[in-house]
Amino acid sequence: MSTSSSPLGPLRPSPLVEQAAERLRAQIAAGHWAVGGKLPGETTLAKELGVGRSTVREALRALAGAGLVQPRQGAGVFVLATEPTADWPTRLRRAAVTDVYEVRMGLEVHAARLAARRRTPEDVAAMELALRGRRAASLLDDEAFIDADIAFHAAVVGAAHNPVLADLFTEFTPVLRQGLLELLTLTGLRTHDPNTADEAHEALVRAVADGDAEAAAEVVRAELEDPFAA
Repeated sequence: MSTSSSPLGPLRPSPLVEQAAERLRAQIAAGHWAVGGKLPGETTLAKELGVGRSTVREALRALAGAGLVQPRQGAGVFVLATEPTADWPTRLRRAAVTDVYEVRMGLEVHAARLAARRRTPEDVAAMELALRGRRAASLLDDEAFIDADIAFHAAVVGAAHNPVLADLFTEFTPVLRQGLLELLTLTGLRTHDPNTADEAHEALVRAVADGDAEAAAEVVRAELEDPFAA
């Protein structure tokens, strides 16, 4: 589409980079520049918006960070999408709990395997402390119990000594917490024999402490596949 008919118009004073990015974002969303199409050059956009090229450059950088455009060296800036890519926390909030739980299973199974290989005496002590806290919380309300359960699993993930795994688990926590609370409310799982889950957690601590990576991974896999033990 010809840039001569661009409805961008000059910007009024205010945070110019934000205004420029928003104006460009609106035009991309409206289809003024098609997906796969090339945006006008910085000089043209700066003239149409009534700002400097550096402002346009920063605005385009913001749009690239949102997944809307992609700069290609020597070729220009091209439209990738008409809607920004949702950030990770937003995507998790929108995701189905079952989908997040499946990812949690893969993450924690691998974390347990790594924990058995990399654990320190301090890690094992932290897991044992968290397990005692989980037992004590079994006498409290659902929220306290879920928080204690998540704290135990976080101790296992921490023993893997992989900061990316730890960060991912932290991001999952709010969605997992809400999902587990709903599960307890709907099914009354805590009215069942509480020793089953405790035995699984004790077995996990032993496997990690013994350095048995495959046993640790198997305990977590079996536990998370059984909602009564989660």
